[in-house]
Amino acid sequence: MKKLLIILGCLLVVGCGNQISDEIPDDAYITISNEDIEVFDEVYLSDIISDTNVDIENYQLNTDVIGEKEIEFYYIFDDRKYVYKTTINVVDTVKPKIFGSSSRTVEVGYEGNLCNNYTYGDNYDGQPECSVIGEYDFNQVGTYDIEIVVTDVSGNSTNYNVTLNVVDEIRNNNNGGGTSTKLQFSDALERYGNENVELGIDVSEWQGDVDYEAVKEAGATFVMMRIGVKLDSGDEPALDGQFLDNIKSAKEAGLKVGVYLYSKALSKEEAIEEARWVLKQLDGESLDLPIVFDWEIWGNWNSYHMSFHDLNLMAHSFIETVEDEGYEGMLYGSKFYLENFWEDEEFENIWLAHYASNTSYEGYMMWQFSNVGRINGIYGDVDLNVMVVD
Repeated sequence: MKKLLIILGCLLVVGCGNQISDEIPDDAYITISNEDIEVFDEVYLSDIISDTNVDIENYQLNTDVIGEKEIEFYYIFDDRKYVYKTTINVVDTVKPKIFGSSSRTVEVGYEGNLCNNYTYGDNYDGQPECSVIGEYDFNQVGTYDIEIVVTDVSGNSTNYNVTLNVVDEIRNNNNGGGTSTKLQFSDALERYGNENVELGIDVSEWQGDVDYEAVKEAGATFVMMRIGVKLDSGDEPALDGQFLDNIKSAKEAGLKVGVYLYSKALSKEEAIEEARWVLKQLDGESLDLPIVFDWEIWGNWNSYHMSFHDLNLMAHSFIETVEDEGYEGMLYGSKFYLENFWEDEEFENIWLAHYASNTSYEGYMMWQFSNVGRINGIYGDVDLNVMVVD
């Protein structure tokens, strides 16, 4: 680590009152690290000062933008206050991520952009560049070894090896698929029930009229219900058609209640507007469980021009807005996206979606383990959930 010894021989000195003194103490010194700082890292002034004999007024540095930036700070020496200006360099060394199949098949004459077959993103750059490296011919049947390369604004690149198959015709081998095995709530209780968890359901207008007394008698203790859905980014959310009946009937049955909003926000500001909309609909209604930010419109991710930082800031802004009004906030996400897109360790409450008998994901508050559950009081399928008891 390079060190820069700053001898305070040219500092602006602020004396008592509004006087400015040119007298500089000869024996004051500060040793400042000249090491680059990673973008978005939580760094305080004290973290870059390794040796000093003055009293520093500490604060957190702004590391949200890459590049060289000027900072200033005050310090006290011999009961007098001085101000000092210097520079730090914020860098991004994190490589972009690429997701998709390592084998891609197209028909002869394909005219699309291979990059559009992959999902890619970066921690800082909302519009990383994607290119294809290697020799291939869409007009010639054959197998080609290529690379999908994604490069961010800092020059960090990720190469993804792909086998490209150009064929005369893509045959559809779908034989109609299988049928999902329905999971009875009683079986789920037997499988997952213990003193450390509770079991419940989540509903929307798709479940229609729900007999919550029967749901409770079946052994459920809580219900998460959709309060609204964003039909398109920029629009106001629409109230779920069953929400008012759901929250009234579930509470009357003695079930614990939480709500979620299906979001299509594409900015921090839009997420805050959504949170305020939820708060307006609740109008002070008490909840036993969190208000959930449910964002899962991944299909067009590349077109949103969002960085992973933008995405997570959006969710945090929603959660902080509802928590400022006394509610608890929570993030909903599937296992794949929690592990690859969301900075899940930064969220206190996680609602995991992972349709499996067991999950290796740790740290969830709720686990949505089935979307083909069956329970008395609901006609048709319903999502089943485990909640960890605190």
